Amino acid sequence: MNDEDEAYILLLLSDSNLPTGSFVASAGLESYVKHGFASLPGSTTTTFVRDNLASYARSALPFVTDAHRIVSRFRSPTIITDAGKGAESGDRETIDDLEWTTTKLAALDDLYDTMTLNHIARRASKSQGVALLTLFSKGFSRPSGFSVPSDAETQNIPELRINGLLEHFKVMVRKEGTHGHLPTCWGVLTAALGLSLERSQYLHLFLHARSLLSASVRLNNIGPYGAQQLLVHAIRPLVATETNRCKDLRSGLLEVPGQEFDSTEQGPANTWPLGEILAARHDLQHSRIFNS
Repeated sequence: MNDEDEAYILLLLSDSNLPTGSFVASAGLESYVKHGFASLPGSTTTTFVRDNLASYARSALPFVTDAHRIVSRFRSPTIITDAGKGAESGDRETIDDLEWTTTKLAALDDLYDTMTLNHIARRASKSQGVALLTLFSKGFSRPSGFSVPSDAETQNIPELRINGLLEHFKVMVRKEGTHGHLPTCWGVLTAALGLSLERSQYLHLFLHARSLLSASVRLNNIGPYGAQQLLVHAIRPLVATETNRCKDLRSGLLEVPGQEFDSTEQGPANTWPLGEILAARHDLQHSRIFNS
């Protein structure tokens, strides 16, 4: 994908009107405010965004990265040695195998579900994840009026292969064969659209930060102009810092046996326990604006 096409995809994905479900989630901000932490001396919206973004980047970005890697390999099939099957005997298989790809994605999804410590965050993540899969099938699919080549000529075109993968994965989520968490589905969606890994990582963190500011506006914690000021002056360095800090992190599921992988230094982790506790208490509030 050239720079012009990639820039256009970025514009499409950054549209705040996309039906991705992010407007119903505050990522713990509503609980943070209701418990009085927003009123503490030195506490600002930027403070919450900084701490929340740092923890989210460290816990979610490894899964975005690995999901993107899996789908990118499926999009451009090559011959590889599968570390999980026959690695010792040197057996090799093509990575365009649909079963191999969906099995890896499901394992990745299951690990993220295990590492998400509270049911509130899991609920929001799954709601937003399935919305992304629906967005691909209904919002990015080719309109019926567009002419396409015959099946014989297009059976190996990446677009058709990717459409089949996304549809199969969405059915798995609907049948509860996998969870469909947001980081996994974001990696799947952006790789399917041909967006580079670096852009995918950066945009994911930017959209997370922007959704926090949108939630803050709805909570009347800041005004819309104040939120825009923060986006222009405060959010950019935060997103850039966290993307650079976490861009090389991995889940560990795709590493080849024998290859050095320090899960403590290179794997996902939660770095803000207070935020996790407050998010877990979301449903205990007497009244709520957000679902999570």
